[in-house]
Amino acid sequence: MCGRFVMARAIGDLVAAAGAHTPDEQLELREDYNVAPTKDVAIVVERPVEATSETTGDNGGQVRREVHLAHWGLVPGWAKDLSFGSRTFNARSETVVTKPSFRAAVRSQRCAVPVDGYYEWKKLPGTTARGTQKKQPYYVSRKDGAPIFFAGLYEWWADPEIATDDPRRWVLSTTILTGASPEPGSSPEVLDELAGLHDRFPLPMNQLTMDHWLAPEKLTNADQAQALVDTVVAQAYDTAGDQWQMHPVSTAVGNVRNNGPELTKPVETQHLPGL
Repeated sequence: MCGRFVMARAIGDLVAAAGAHTPDEQLELREDYNVAPTKDVAIVVERPVEATSETTGDNGGQVRREVHLAHWGLVPGWAKDLSFGSRTFNARSETVVTKPSFRAAVRSQRCAVPVDGYYEWKKLPGTTARGTQKKQPYYVSRKDGAPIFFAGLYEWWADPEIATDDPRRWVLSTTILTGASPEPGSSPEVLDELAGLHDRFPLPMNQLTMDHWLAPEKLTNADQAQALVDTVVAQAYDTAGDQWQMHPVSTAVGNVRNNGPELTKPVETQHLPGL
């Protein structure tokens, strides 16, 4: 799964890495080394535009790639309130096409969620002095320091408590797709490490896959949507295996109030408090 991540680069750097256009509006993207669900996060989307000098996409039409900010936790249009997103910050690839919360978005509202890296907790043998499961946090990132682009979905939700002519009425929200972690003994080594870290992992995309995933045309049926999801799943292990690295970090990451670059620094596991 993906429950905490890092996004600490300037908006201009993110736009360049995504191959997107400079946003028309002023986006405030603050450094955040402990992004948790319900926070605002960056997403990358493509939308069709009229024939101008824009780039021509694979769908044969004119598209514009953009960066926006979205509430992390997908809120479908039929949800009663924003709190719905507290349980939809991840979407399982195995059920995303059929689950009511996601099935509409996967056909027409796909995005990429860029991160500098993400945290995951590995269960260890034994319990702590307080009787809880021993766990070790790890930080997963790309070897070259470039952002990871996870497959995601987005939705617009209208807040019924806000006037219809108030632009704050509309909330953009997002979720990250997850898949089964690699099998133990997988190669390269980082895939074997991911296998022991958690039974789920967020699905990264290479450049070609992201181009297909972001294409804005609406898929007409569930079979088409499933085929596209399967494409993302099929390349995820290779993308992670070619690019990713991981190392243990301080348990301080477990408190969302802790926020700073020190959270991503490697530590010796035997020196961590509370293990």
